[in-house]
Amino acid sequence: AVDFVNYVTTNDVAALEVGQAHYSTILNDRGTIEDDCLVYRAADHIMMVVNASNAAKDFAHISKSLGKFDAALTDVSDATALLAIQGPNAPEILQTLTDTDLSQVKYYWFTFGTVAGVKDILISRTGYTGEDGFELYFANENAVAVWNALTESGDVLPAGLGARDSLRLEMGMALYGNDIDDTTTPLEANLQWLVKLKKGDFVGRDALVAQKESGVKRKLIGFTTTERAFPRHGYPVFVNGAPSGEIRSGTMSPSLGIPIGTAYVPTENTAPGSALEIEIRGKRIPATVEKTPFYKEGTHL
Repeated sequence: AVDFVNYVTTNDVAALEVGQAHYSTILNDRGTIEDDCLVYRAADHIMMVVNASNAAKDFAHISKSLGKFDAALTDVSDATALLAIQGPNAPEILQTLTDTDLSQVKYYWFTFGTVAGVKDILISRTGYTGEDGFELYFANENAVAVWNALTESGDVLPAGLGARDSLRLEMGMALYGNDIDDTTTPLEANLQWLVKLKKGDFVGRDALVAQKESGVKRKLIGFTTTERAFPRHGYPVFVNGAPSGEIRSGTMSPSLGIPIGTAYVPTENTAPGSALEIEIRGKRIPATVEKTPFYKEGTHL
């Protein structure tokens, strides 16, 4: 299982200890990103967690490589619930519902325990918001009970994908379908830290080696603007007057009160402070490359 997941993802699964997780990418032979994922190493299996909308596609994609390995692959998506409790008070609130000592679960580590009377829950200190918190994986039939226990346990409110999206963008965390997709490579997306070329062969490795040798022509950057304009996904981007794709992610930062976004620009224009323009309703607005994360007070740092 370790060898198989090591082959279909870019990070080094063999370096994970039992009880540890990491972030990774799934590539195709062109070296572009089929999806991003989390990889969990348990004592007797590996769990890959992908974007829900890509689950069937990802399963078919990695299945093509399974025959090279003595491993079994099962899609447990429909049988598994995932609830994320995120925020500075998440450890204190969740601790009231479990006997597991959450202080012993480090960032990007996990354990198994009982939460709200439900046994065998995978308790993972991970999340997609920039704040401390936990993600809980467990049998789908217990979803309502765990949901009710969490939402009735104090200062906890349901948050939808729109809220989640603004928080992850403030932290400079990539979203598949926006910042990364099958037209971008990890090297272009500033995810080279997920690519362990020295671990041996993996899907997309040759393409990344070739790109690294020839030079990465564009990079994903964060930007902001002093004008009170809303930088939406899909708006045109210009660098030195020339087209440079489109805004990949954009919003009005709820925490900072300023417009923030991401775009791909030529590598020579990626230094913080570099100028670009975004086009909003036919008008070009000056913008500036900003080092991410935009929000620097996240409790997970």
